Amino acid sequence: MFYSAKNGTIAIDNTDIDYIVFGNGKKNLLMIPGLSDGLKTAKGMAVPFALMYKKLAKDYRVYVMSRRNVMPQGFTTSDMAKDVAVALQKLGVERTSVIGVSQGGMIAQYLAIDFPDLIEKLILTVTLARQNDTVQKVISTWMDMAKCGDYKSLMIDTAEKYYSEHYLKKSRWMFSLMGNVGKPKSFKRFLIMAQACIEHDAFDELVQITCPTLVIGGKKDQIVTGEASIEISTQISGSEIHMYEEFGHAANEEAKDFLDRIMEFCQ
Repeated sequence: MFYSAKNGTIAIDNTDIDYIVFGNGKKNLLMIPGLSDGLKTAKGMAVPFALMYKKLAKDYRVYVMSRRNVMPQGFTTSDMAKDVAVALQKLGVERTSVIGVSQGGMIAQYLAIDFPDLIEKLILTVTLARQNDTVQKVISTWMDMAKCGDYKSLMIDTAEKYYSEHYLKKSRWMFSLMGNVGKPKSFKRFLIMAQACIEHDAFDELVQITCPTLVIGGKKDQIVTGEASIEISTQISGSEIHMYEEFGHAANEEAKDFLDRIMEFCQ
């Protein structure tokens, strides 16, 4: 029922990691979400994700992995990648293709660099390998909002930066409404993850990635920039790249052919 969707947790150190799994395929596919995981983990989202990504459920056993629920100050994207590797080992996953979105793509870079035997194919989506002025400004602004507890402004600004104007024209009312519900009890975890974003720098190490890699970016990306995707591709030998001309940071959500493109590459 609902593509064998299941919620779960994995103990790690003195805390745990929320994850979900769905699908009945023989091949593994790991999805690592972006910074929004700092506000809400995958907990309880197995059925919604299974329905949203049902196209993948026939061919893949899909895992969606959150970050650890309690993390220390200074926790890096490299540390987060180590957590993912430990979690996969505990789940008995020896090899998988990986989709990393935004900060998830930063984590996926280190997963491919430090644990190459785990990765079959790598998809880096709307992410970056090193810092630029745009991402520093945007995430620093979000951190200021979080420190003030201004969840509504954080949600609205995130939406304005993520989505295309065409999408926003239809949905602005919804994001304003979302700013009134779902506020986390604490922004501590989000702030640690945001700091990890603005300190991420794996650019020089990308040359170590040897697995087949697809880079997907949005030319109008207002968070990491489209140029960030292009420079990732130039740094990973033999990688493929697809840039969505009309989309920004939400290219993976707005592009109707995104999942088809992923499946074609993974097959």
